[in-house]
This record gives sequence, structure tokens and C-alpha cells, in this order.
Amino acid sequence: MKNKDIDNGNSFDWGRASKEYAQFRDIYPAEFYQRIIDLGLCIRGQRVLDLGTGTGVLPRNLYRFGAKFVGADISDNQIAEAKRLSLAAGMDIEYIVASAETIDFPPGYFDVITACQCFIYFDKAIALPKIHSMLGENGRFCVLWTAWLPEEDEIAKASEQLVLRYNPTWTGAGYIRPNMIVPEWSKQLFLLENAIAYDIGIPFTRESWHGRMLACRGIGASSLSEEEIADFETEHRKLLNDYPEHFEILHHVTIMDFQKINGE
Repeated sequence: MKNKDIDNGNSFDWGRASKEYAQFRDIYPAEFYQRIIDLGLCIRGQRVLDLGTGTGVLPRNLYRFGAKFVGADISDNQIAEAKRLSLAAGMDIEYIVASAETIDFPPGYFDVITACQCFIYFDKAIALPKIHSMLGENGRFCVLWTAWLPEEDEIAKASEQLVLRYNPTWTGAGYIRPNMIVPEWSKQLFLLENAIAYDIGIPFTRESWHGRMLACRGIGASSLSEEEIADFETEHRKLLNDYPEHFEILHHVTIMDFQKINGE
């Protein structure tokens, strides 16, 4: 995958990090999922499409609330891990290999479409009309994002700086809280119903945080060689030895819940 606005146009492939992604990126706390449910999303009686599903983190954690999920991702390796994890948990979730730009379902097929940690990668000119079409009348489109705050968290900052030493083209560093405004891309197709933003400390061990950094775009999904990744691992483990075995990393969460604007 390439995007001129991400990592200075260098290619990245989440499929390269699927094993680490499956093991270390299922990190959202219960409060995160409850916020989604409290909005009346992903509940019993709804058909939900999760775009950029990765290893199926969102469908698997919301499965118990009764919605019928389809998870889609551009990477066949990610979908393979999603199927494996769902099968192991006894969950009946449909997964398909498709991007937000190529996915094809009939008009009005879904009640809810979600995009968690992936919307920045979409070609909006292509994906948004598809999303609008696939949603039923008054359907909901929910964009979710969670990121650590390196300027306020010492461990996150130190890990980020090490990633940049190995991959200076990575543009995922330096995240700050965004302004919650109605985005221009939404105005013709969707009405912003709810905008939620909050900080939360997410618990990690040294090992799980190390895995989380391996499963980031700047390392595991990048074009770094196996030798470079191994060297990063050695240095990062050494760095983390200076910190306690258990700690929290400060994250910022945004949830933007849009309602489909129906045509006249």
C-alpha cells in the first residue's frame, strides 16, 4: 500500500505484521466498546460492516452484543488471522478480503459501517460514496481512532524516537489531540450526530508494549529488512528494561458517529 501523504509515500503492508497484530493490538479497554454500544451502534438486529478490520478486533469484541458482522480488509494475511481468532472463540463472523474502495454490497445492505484505525488510508473520493450507498436509510457511519500521546507519556516518547531512528520516514510520530470539528468530506453525505473525545491510560507490560511497537506501521508493516527489525527489537527491549514491568500508556480516543443523509 502507498499513500503520498503517509510515510512520505513509502510502501507499507499490514500483512507483514499480522502475527504481531493478532497478538498485541487487541488493546482497547471495555469502556471503548461500551461507548459504541451506548450510541446504539453494533447491537442486536443490526448488520454491521467493519472496514479495515485487520484481525477482527472490533467485530470480535462487540460480537456478544448481537450484531451480525462482516469484516473486510485489504490484506489476506490479516483476514486469515481474523478468521483464526474468531473460529477459536466460537464466533460466527464473516470476513472478506476487500478494500474500502473495492468492496461491493447492495445498496442499503448495512445498518452500521465502522472504520477503526484505518480511515486515514481510504481514498475518500471512492470510498465515501460506496459507504453512503451500502448504508440503509438513516444508517450510521462510525470513525474511530486511538493513539498514544508521546508529548505526555515518557515511555511512548522514548519508543517513538527509537522507531524514527530506524524508519525516519514514518509519519505516525508526534500525535496530538485533534480539534473535533465537522470534517469537510462528510458534509454532502453524512450528518455528524455524536463526537466523543477522551484520554485513557491503557495497561501494558514491557512485553506487550514491545509487541505493540512491533505491530505499528513504522516497524512491522514497513519495508524494513528482517535484520533491521531484529536490531530494533534488541534496542527496544533494552530501553524498556529501564521501566517497570507493568505500566499504562496515555492514549487519546476519538469517536465520530455520522448519520447518512438521504436523498430527496
